[in-house]
Amino acid sequence: MDEIVTSLHALKLPGMAQCWTSLSETHQLGRLSLPDGMQLLLQTERDARKGNRINRLVKEANFRLQATIEQLETNTARGVDAAAVAQLATGEYIGSGATVIICGPAGTGKTFLATALGERACRQGVRVCYYTIQKLLEAVRLARLEGKETKFFQRMERIGLLIIDDFGMKVLEGQQQNDFEQIIDDRYHSKAVIIASQLPVADWYPLFQSELIAEACLDRLVHKSVRFQLQGESLRKKY
Repeated sequence: MDEIVTSLHALKLPGMAQCWTSLSETHQLGRLSLPDGMQLLLQTERDARKGNRINRLVKEANFRLQATIEQLETNTARGVDAAAVAQLATGEYIGSGATVIICGPAGTGKTFLATALGERACRQGVRVCYYTIQKLLEAVRLARLEGKETKFFQRMERIGLLIIDDFGMKVLEGQQQNDFEQIIDDRYHSKAVIIASQLPVADWYPLFQSELIAEACLDRLVHKSVRFQLQGESLRKKY
């Protein structure tokens, strides 16, 4: 029995090895037919690989906090509409390259909602990347210093869902505007974006030094976007 488990691990089939061990310990091996036993082993291996992939996607997303759709408290009065969340949870917006905009004062749950949607996307097998606007701009700056900006933009374009948090915390200046515009333009109608901001959309225009870049970015972001306007007392006081 130990030889079988060792061989399964050597073949990189840990799910099957775990299942075989469990069947052996519970004396189920002799009660299963070969087809039934093989089906159970294969299903366990598939489930294990799916779980490992999800865990890897969640880790690579680099979320700032842990949040899931199941933990989300929907409340129309707070701006978290249950029907809208349920629709987004299907992941259809990712396939259509839609933009989700989450606005509201500090502490109203913008990051939590964005992360919950991102975590659900990971479970659906989508590559997700979470950045605050400051860290996104810093990542681009470092890529330029190393002469790797082309690879950086190509990598960003391949990400299925990009989450940009804290948008509006600083005015985009000089090259930052161009870099932000390229990221948004590369994803327009092809890859999904979630943007969270304390500022309402109406106040985003002054965040750009260039009027032309402001118009280009906001047209792509706001047009046909799904919006949440969160409100109410800070959840940080509650927890």
